[in-house]
Amino acid sequence: MRWLLPWALACGMAAVASGAWGQRSVPASTGDNLRADGARVLASSPARLIGAARSRVDTNEVYDPAYVVLAYPGGDVPEGRGVCTDVVIRAYRALGVDLQQRVHEDMKRNFSAYPRLWGLRSTDRNIDHRRVPNLQTFFTRHGSKLPLREGTSHYRPGDLVTWRLPGNLPHIGIVSDRRVPDGQRPLIIHNIGAGSAEEDVLLAYPITGHYRYYPGR
Repeated sequence: MRWLLPWALACGMAAVASGAWGQRSVPASTGDNLRADGARVLASSPARLIGAARSRVDTNEVYDPAYVVLAYPGGDVPEGRGVCTDVVIRAYRALGVDLQQRVHEDMKRNFSAYPRLWGLRSTDRNIDHRRVPNLQTFFTRHGSKLPLREGTSHYRPGDLVTWRLPGNLPHIGIVSDRRVPDGQRPLIIHNIGAGSAEEDVLLAYPITGHYRYYPGR
């Protein structure tokens, strides 16, 4: 299968129809405006991040993990295509944050700190930022990793969550400011195989990471 080839992005391809988990939304607040290290950020940052991610929901986006040669900086895969990491990358660009450039520059300076899962001997600015383990490493290195705890109350709108899908595939999504009807947990904006969707999947798979990333521009 295409997503299991050596260059695959490993966002986790699950043949799941959009909305398969069913529960959709009630509005909720966007939480406070503190970064993981306690620094103040614009109060609108989580709302803008979520809004940018939500704008791609229900747009007939095709899940496509193909390797693509990108412009740099600011490169993007063709409109209407993408994987889970592209949801995150595109949302942060609405905040003026180019993860392609930031991950590439950090990897150039600290290549040995990043996972050696793809047999690479140097950076590749076309794909490095589109791999979940690299994003996890980048967020951790920049002080945005939060502890994993029981329950769901500590997941705030705009946070990032990573999971391990069946087949040992990593996945990433953005915590929404909307919650399931009973209010017990937030929805997640992500792309797990059927395009960008806003769904009740926070507890659907083992969680491997929790991050809160609002850097200065």
